[in-house]
Amino acid sequence: MPIGTGRSVHTVDDVLALMDLLFAERADRWTDRGGADFWDRFYADRDRPVPFFRWAPDESLVAWAADDRLPLGPGTRVLELGCGPGRNAVWLAEQGCSVDALDLSATAVAWGRERAAAAGVDVRFARADIFAWEPPAERYDLVYDSGCFHHLPPHRRVSYRSLLERTVRPGGRFGIACFATGEAGAHDDRGGTVAGDLDLYRDGGLGGGLAYAADDLRRAFGWLDEVELRRMRPAADPASPFGEDFLWAGLFRR
Repeated sequence: MPIGTGRSVHTVDDVLALMDLLFAERADRWTDRGGADFWDRFYADRDRPVPFFRWAPDESLVAWAADDRLPLGPGTRVLELGCGPGRNAVWLAEQGCSVDALDLSATAVAWGRERAAAAGVDVRFARADIFAWEPPAERYDLVYDSGCFHHLPPHRRVSYRSLLERTVRPGGRFGIACFATGEAGAHDDRGGTVAGDLDLYRDGGLGGGLAYAADDLRRAFGWLDEVELRRMRPAADPASPFGEDFLWAGLFRR
């Protein structure tokens, strides 16, 4: 029985799926209902002036690897959630890592495969809903997310934690880049909304994504040990790694 019809709610997953439907389809960025089509359209024009379309990894990844807070290299298993056109996944593979990369958009995944082929590296890209995807039995040394988490509605933080618990090995790392609130907790026009969780359900939308304060992220990922949580450093020039100061760069250890 489809969720939302009859008496279809019997499990926690049914509850979460029902809550997905409280948001208008135009606001959906995380399911096949509307999110896949939205992201396919978003990535279709590769010449759009979108900062993270350029072929450069996140500056935080590069910095953490450089000071050994993020051990990389042969034998390191990596999972990227919401990989987009593969700029981080390809860079991680270039460091010798074994990389699985997931995205809801088939268009983004196709672009990522082209980039990996051009770089001469192997990345296992998959078009997938991260909450429907079945993780392998062996957990990962690093799970990384650059721009996926802040497009999830509040109830899907529960699903997200469950996914991390099943994919980050003990001693492994979780890294994230996501929208940050302004210095005084205000909305940043370059980033996401600071509307409270209840208001999001009342309005049935997520704005352009959710902005998080540092304490929000520490609550969400407090079951992990914080390695670093800071604003990303803006790119110095077009050849530099990607960075925008309206984004958090967070690294946690399990």
